[in-house]
Amino acid sequence: MTDLSFLLLRLVAGVSLFGHGLVRLPKLAGFSQWMTGAFAKSMLPQSLVMPFSYVLPIAEFTIGLLLIVGLFTSKAILAGTIVMLLLILGTCMIENWEALPSQMIHAVVLIVLLQFIASNNISLDKYVSKF
Repeated sequence: MTDLSFLLLRLVAGVSLFGHGLVRLPKLAGFSQWMTGAFAKSMLPQSLVMPFSYVLPIAEFTIGLLLIVGLFTSKAILAGTIVMLLLILGTCMIENWEALPSQMIHAVVLIVLLQFIASNNISLDKYVSKF
């Protein structure tokens, strides 16, 4: 039952991250413009915000996809946690307190997944490791 619970929690995190990236990728320039506008009055320089705004959807999409299929799961969890830490920091910089709980929940789910990584038995990782 632990394997199934891990799979379901991994899918929850994966589908959320994948979905965030998927809807942003087709409108990448518009998303970047929105994000740089949101951070215009923050202490973060645009020279950091703009590249991040282009990388974020690609990272979300890729990490989400890896979590969904269960490939490189540990690395995907760590990468997802780093993304969440950066998002949390950015959210604090613009005082968008409404977005903070969602990002913290994502981070907690990823950290719980890492804690129980030994239960990642329903995944491509298990098939790849056999070869």
